[in-house]
Amino acid sequence: MSRARIKIGALEPLAGYHLRRASAAFAVDFTIAMEGTGLRQVTFAVLSIVAANPGINQGTVGHILGIKRANMVALINELIEKGLIDRLTDPRDRRAFALRTTASGENAMRDATARIHAHEERMLAGFSEADKAALLTLLERIERQPIPSKAGRADRD
Repeated sequence: MSRARIKIGALEPLAGYHLRRASAAFAVDFTIAMEGTGLRQVTFAVLSIVAANPGINQGTVGHILGIKRANMVALINELIEKGLIDRLTDPRDRRAFALRTTASGENAMRDATARIHAHEERMLAGFSEADKAALLTLLERIERQPIPSKAGRADRD
């Protein structure tokens, strides 16, 4: 039976279901687009934040991306080992570290960004510029929604 004929029942009107399916499709194409770069979605995100904010500390990067401290250490170490970022002592606080991209990191950012733009063009090929802008606006509105905690209060950055 073709997928077009299979009913999905209660899933049909659920935005979350469709967001998850769209996210999975994007993730698969992103992985294909990034083959050979050594970068994944999360490492590209970290590299991107560091490149845009030279001198930022890893705690701030983690906060921006919603990544726990323990996971950030491994991600930063991975990017350092690949030679894409440097961890330097922060001149304002000798106990803290500041991150910056290396020349290799800048080259990797240019290559990855070009690949990602091509990936997004493929995935959104049938969308007008207005559609793309509306999609981003709607997704940003979802991102800003408060998330209730188990205690019933709203938590959000």
